[in-house]
Order: sequence, then structure tokens, then C-alpha cells
Amino acid sequence: MIRTRFAPSPTGDLHVGGARSALFCWAFARHEAGRFLLRIEDTDQKRSSAAAGLGFLEALDWLGIDWDEGPEHGTSGGGNTGPYFQSQRLEIYQAQMQRLIDAGVAYRAFETPEELAQARAGARQRKEAYRYDRAALSLDADTVQQYLDEGRPHVIRFKVPDEPVVVVDAVLGEVRIEAGELEDFVIRKADGFPTYHFAVVVDDQSMGVTHVLRGQEHLANTPKHVLLQQALGYDTPVYAHVSLIFNPDGSKMSKRDKDKALRAAVRERGLDAPPAGCGIDTDAWSSWLSDKTTQLGHEQAEALAGVLDIELPEINVSDFRRAGYLPEVLLNYLALLGWSPGDDREQFDKAFLVEHFSLDRIVKSPAKFDRAKLKAFNLDAIQAMDADAFTTRLRAFAQQFEGAFLEAMTPEQFETFAGANHERCKTLTDPFDQGRFFVMADDEITWPDVKGLRKALCKGDPTGYERLEAIRPMLEGLSDWSAASLESAIGDWAKSNCEGNLGRIAQPLRVAVSGGTVSPPIFDTLEILGQAAVLRRIERCLAHQLNTATS
Repeated sequence: MIRTRFAPSPTGDLHVGGARSALFCWAFARHEAGRFLLRIEDTDQKRSSAAAGLGFLEALDWLGIDWDEGPEHGTSGGGNTGPYFQSQRLEIYQAQMQRLIDAGVAYRAFETPEELAQARAGARQRKEAYRYDRAALSLDADTVQQYLDEGRPHVIRFKVPDEPVVVVDAVLGEVRIEAGELEDFVIRKADGFPTYHFAVVVDDQSMGVTHVLRGQEHLANTPKHVLLQQALGYDTPVYAHVSLIFNPDGSKMSKRDKDKALRAAVRERGLDAPPAGCGIDTDAWSSWLSDKTTQLGHEQAEALAGVLDIELPEINVSDFRRAGYLPEVLLNYLALLGWSPGDDREQFDKAFLVEHFSLDRIVKSPAKFDRAKLKAFNLDAIQAMDADAFTTRLRAFAQQFEGAFLEAMTPEQFETFAGANHERCKTLTDPFDQGRFFVMADDEITWPDVKGLRKALCKGDPTGYERLEAIRPMLEGLSDWSAASLESAIGDWAKSNCEGNLGRIAQPLRVAVSGGTVSPPIFDTLEILGQAAVLRRIERCLAHQLNTATS
């Protein structure tokens, strides 16, 4: 039976590249009637976090990538090959590591970090590539035991054989590493935890993994894994390394893209101290700016972006979720990054992907992440929904991210709000971003001195201000505040007062109640806001005009 796995390290949010790897593993297993496993590689105790691990599960669940074996899931029919957190598998690793030591193909090395740093510096001075010199192999058994009895920190290294290593890849073909290119690499760290290389090999064997689909950034690791498999007498799974994902400008799509955007904005503004409201103290600010390898925490980065009024690029699955993309659309688009369905087809659902997925359609060329194309896919999917489906999806999004709209609107108002935005939004955030004025207090609406507002309020004869003043009594006397009633009443008023040109009153009304020139259809907008709020905002707009005139 085909068995694939996705094995993320819980060191942050799920990057779209990782999501793409998980998707390919899932699709291949489903196509072959196999099983898809999820394993959390948390042996890096300094970088791993339980919260991030759970974030991976939530992101995969949102995308609709379900697993047959893994954390928080039982198994059915295939046996339990867990635990699925590597930190809970230490006894398994220790037993297999002892096999290598007993066979003489692994050994303990006691050099300190300072000694190794000095050796690397010496290699740089000689303009040579550093390789461990196997000094630990000269230690006799009594000395090794003495060091162990003393409790000296040490690592365990794998003794790389002096022969070529050949990796057969289902996408890239044969990859050959010549003898001498690999040093004796560490398989157990000084903290007692196995390295990634060792743990992944043991886990893949014990969990019966038959196929490993992952990004090409892992290709350099694969020769080490093949050597360990051979030394342990394990099977070598089928490897398929998928192209990297790049930004449209040719740079690698990385979690650091957000940090780069923040640093660029800070440089552009010449900021040498944290701006007010970003939640970053002076010491943390200085540390961040002085070290390019340091990144701000998620909340700090988002707060700083808000203060600087910049949008950070979506990189992680959670970013796209918060940005209002539909999970089925993101999944569809990720499938196209490195895999071809054929026949120039681009838009499809999960069932199509499972039916047609195969390794021979994975492409070698780098994939470019085109956000404009993804947004176009999202628009198509939203437009294809019926009204009830869109309202349901928009309400669910509001419950997750925009609760203020649900608090401010009755269910009927929200349904009108959804219907008014259905034909005009590309993402689920658009209605809320463009309709923020709906949940603002009446006295929070402002009218900045910009061209569009001046045209709507100050131009013409009579001006927009004068038309607002004239229509206010009629609006105040309406007993039916529905969109249909408003359309009829304002339309009749425009016939008598605007020569039948509805736009001459519709745009001043829009500006008065929203503070801007864009909103959903004006009659829906007025109905959602309610009569009292509309009248208060018109009054404030007129007062703003009087203040401007006398200043």
C-alpha cells in the first residue's frame, strides 16, 4: 500500500510551500487508495513550539487536507504507527542509534562548540571548505568511557563511507554525490535529541512510508538519508522533489518576505526609534534593526505594519485565510505550483485533483506565485456561489475575523450587506474593508479634504451640501426604511430636484454617510445603516461644511 507523509517542524505558521508538499502527498495517497500520515518533527527544542504545532493542524484542516494517521486522529485499518510527535519517540531512536554504534558506523565526538568554531575559522583562513577531521575516531574505548563517566557533552556522528551516493528521484532523475563530498554528519545532538536526518529515516521506516514528496530544498539532505537507510538495512522510499516556489520578481517565496517589507518601510521613513503604537520597546527595536537574521514576532510585525500603513505579503496559509481567500481556491492554486493537470485546465476541485494526480505530471521548472491570478480564481469562485451560499461563507468569515459587523447588524441587515457586496468583491475581506464605515460610530465618520469628496459635496449648482440639506426633511419623514422604499422615494425626489439625475443626490448621500466615494449600492447602504444613523451623519456632514466655510 502507498503510504505518504507530511512532517512539518512546529517552528512557525504553515508556509504555502509546506502546504503544497502536504497537498501533493495527500493527493497521491488518495489517488493510489493509500494512506496519508502527519508527523510533527519537534526534536529542535530551541525552535519548536506546541502552539505552532497546533497551528499546522488547523491550517491543514481549513484547507481540507485530512490525514489517516497523526496527531489528534485515530487510525483505521492500517495499524497505529505513532507516536506522531518525534519528541515522544526517543527510545525508538536510541535503539537504532546504538545499532550503528555497535556496527562501527557511528561514533561519539566530544569537541566543544568553541573548538569546532575555531576549526571552521581555520578552514576559512585557508580558503578551504570545512569538513570534520574525524579526530574523535582516534579516541580509544577507555578514553571514551572516561568522558562518558565524567558526563562530557558530546554528539554522535555517522561515519560516511568513502564511496559515491546515488539518489534516484521520480522527478529529477538520478542525482549522484561523489565520494568525499559529505563529511561525517551529526545524528544525535549534545542535548540527547536526534538530528532531523536520523529521526526522519527511522520514522519513515517504522511508519512504513513508501513515497516522500517534498520541496527541492530537501534534495541536499537526501544522500545522507540514503546512507543511513543502507547502514540500518532499511528500504529506501521513492523520492520526488518538487520545484521551489518563487515570487513574481524571481526571489524565493520565503517567510522572511514580511520582515523584508517591514525593514524597507522603516528605511524609507528613516525611523531610528519604534513608532508609537507598535508595541515594540527600544531594546527590541535596536536588536531587530542591528541583526538581519532576527525577525519580529507575529503580533509585533502586524502591529508595526498597521502603524506604518503597509500591507505585508501573504506567505503562510493563515495569511491567505485572514485575507479572505477560500480554502478550495487556495488548494486549487497550490496544486498548479509544480503539477500540471493537462489540457490547459487550471480550475478544478479536490475530486478532480485526486482523480488525475500522478508523479509523472510533476514539473521540474520553478513555480511562480502569482497573487493576481489567485485573486482572479477567488473572484470566479465567489461569483459562482448563489446568494445563500455566499451569505453563509461571509457570515462564517465575520464570526472568525469581523465580529463587530455581526454585533452591529441584525441578521436581516447582514444578509442585505452580503447581497450588496456579492457581485463586487474578490475576497471575503473586501466587504468589510470597504464597508468599515458601517460599524463606526456616527461621530467617527470624517470627510477629508480630497478631490473626490470636494466634487461630490462642493461642486454644482446647487452643491451636494445644498442637495443634502434639501432632501433631509423627506428622509426624516419616511416611515418605511427598506431599500425598495428608499429607491422609490429618492428616485421621485431626484426627478423633481435633480432633473431625474439620481447620481446628483446619490453620491452626496454616499459621501455623507460613509466618508468616502465607494460603498455598496446606495439604497442598500442606507437601509443597513438605519434611518437614525443616516440622519445623524448627514447632519454632521452639513456641520462639517459650515465649519469649513467659516474657518
